[in-house]
Amino acid sequence: MYIDSHCHINFPELAVRMPEILGKMEENKVTHALCVSCDLPTFPDILRIAETNPNIFASVGVHPDYEDTPEPSVDDLIRLADNPRIVAIGETGLDYYRLEGDLEWQRERFRTHIRASRATGKPLIIHTRAASEDTIRIMREEGAGTDAGGAAGVMHCFTESLEVARAAMEMGFYISFSGIVTFKSAKDLQAVAREVPLEQMLIETDSPYLAPVPFRGKMNEPGLVRHVAEYIATLKDVPLEEVARQTSDNFFKLFKIPR
Repeated sequence: MYIDSHCHINFPELAVRMPEILGKMEENKVTHALCVSCDLPTFPDILRIAETNPNIFASVGVHPDYEDTPEPSVDDLIRLADNPRIVAIGETGLDYYRLEGDLEWQRERFRTHIRASRATGKPLIIHTRAASEDTIRIMREEGAGTDAGGAAGVMHCFTESLEVARAAMEMGFYISFSGIVTFKSAKDLQAVAREVPLEQMLIETDSPYLAPVPFRGKMNEPGLVRHVAEYIATLKDVPLEEVARQTSDNFFKLFKIPR
């Protein structure tokens, strides 16, 4: 079986196809998926999907790219996370690629999410792009990760260096690979994936974005996560069943979901 550890099936282009999306998950032996929050206004839709589908779980958080949106407080996140269907805080983190200027608000938002994670004991889903140095620094300063007594978490849709991956893993974080790892141009990322142990790895789609080869350029969905697993198996020269089993075990362990 396979698990999509990060998707956005609440986005309109996927939500209107929900029965089909769920059916294709079943066809491809994708047993579970985590629908990840990007802002507070759409959180009720995400929670509704998780509450009406036993194999879908959800997170609560505000994406670092979303500047013009209600700002969460630690108390807001703690309150909204108080639900068994909400298994993580995020996605959160830093993204200096799309935004310019004074981004201190982004760093403060990241700190808020880390504090909520520590308070709830629920793991963090971290997004970092062109900001890895500040991301790791703030994680350490705020005590993110099991090495500082906080909850573990995941570096989602990972595209950074092996050095960054190792720093995160030392804090108890998992490294999640998306369809990007299957792209011909992703040689550096493929080298990282070879070095990340399966015991600290997750797989994801980040759908509706980043469809894996051979579906690159098309709309992504959770059923396609098996192609990420297949590529990882080839890359690491291990049986596909081992990738599927270990990444699924990691998902249940990280998000404290009973089988």
